[in-house]
Amino acid sequence: MTRRGWSALGALVVLTGAAALALTARRQEPPAKEPLALLSSLPIVLGEDFSLKDAGSPALTALSATFEVKPISTTSAKELSRPLLLMAQPPAQTAENLVALDQWVRRGGRVLLLADPMLEWPSNRPLGDPLRPPLMFADTGLLAHWGLRLDAPDERGPAVRSLAGYRVLTVSPGALHGGCAISADRLTADCRIGKGRAMVVADADLLNLDSLGPDSGNNLQAVVQELASLADR
Repeated sequence: MTRRGWSALGALVVLTGAAALALTARRQEPPAKEPLALLSSLPIVLGEDFSLKDAGSPALTALSATFEVKPISTTSAKELSRPLLLMAQPPAQTAENLVALDQWVRRGGRVLLLADPMLEWPSNRPLGDPLRPPLMFADTGLLAHWGLRLDAPDERGPAVRSLAGYRVLTVSPGALHGGCAISADRLTADCRIGKGRAMVVADADLLNLDSLGPDSGNNLQAVVQELASLADR
């Protein structure tokens, strides 16, 4: 073989090897995570004093392992740019933002709403502090618009309920009633709204693993599974 032939063969080998390495690298890249918007008054992303020292929580760690989490501050049309949303005891929204949320769902958005009528999550902030998570879900007509009613519990304290096929530990969970698909224990309501879907859960304390203890081991898996189910439909 001539010197030119050997050079051409060498170049071909190099190119083939580079292509193989590139293909292997692509195969080893982890799959892209499902984008998830997060709206909550709870100290999930940052601690209650908003310092980086207490940043993160077991809930955020579990969510981030499966989803690309983006915190948002309102349900305005501008903020609702992702197809999947987790609202965990969210702050009260303006009428305009509630309309935007409803329209977003009807166009195909999917939301998991943890709406607690009797939040037991500990807080050092005084009652009336606007930065303290609301003790009751700040509903200004959204649930009624979706055909639901959320009742406060008759008794306070821990209670085992079912979520996404898991037995989960809740604290003073409420009860849901209405025209959606209501679970037997009345913890969840699965609502088809236009082209979208809203799953409502009558408890938010289930995210507080720091206070619930070892019996809450299934809680975060159940929330992640419920979100994954919403993402697939």
